[in-house]
Amino acid sequence: MHHRHWHRRHGRGHGFEFWSGGWGGAGRARFFGPGEVRLALLSLLSERPMHGYELMRELEGRSGGVYRASAGTIYPTLQQLEDEGLVSSESQEGKRVYRLTDAGRRELEARAEAVRRIWRRAEDWCEWEHASAPEAWEVARPAMRVVKAALRAVAGARNDPARIDRVRQILDETGETLEELSRGG
Repeated sequence: MHHRHWHRRHGRGHGFEFWSGGWGGAGRARFFGPGEVRLALLSLLSERPMHGYELMRELEGRSGGVYRASAGTIYPTLQQLEDEGLVSSESQEGKRVYRLTDAGRRELEARAEAVRRIWRRAEDWCEWEHASAPEAWEVARPAMRVVKAALRAVAGARNDPARIDRVRQILDETGETLEELSRGG
């Protein structure tokens, strides 16, 4: 693919883009599901009071840069949380600083498992942080060819556990070799 088109097609936005059909079709995976931005904001505010830009930076940092919150998402959500009595805000040094209320703490406690899922997913997405680099896309096609070959090799091998073990061994060895290479070995 020509370099100037790479950023438009593979650049970062509000969610890391996985393309159906093996990194090349249509479709997009979103970072947050319905109602999850508000839970993430409540969770961050349970750690300390923050202003909107700090919250945006925290969300980006915790996703390894994969999710970049926009002001058009964060500020209306903060206003909604304030209207619901889950956060309060005050002006400090010219910035509106938000803090969690007791009702916000109760909401977090009631939705604790959902919050844990959000941050576990964020940790998983951090592992894909390097996938958006242009040089990473130089190996995407051969990597997908290896994945397809591995899946074909084990398809229908339910009665052949040795074949499945052999494919797993090959993939594990390859993964270890590539991890070593990424560490500079």
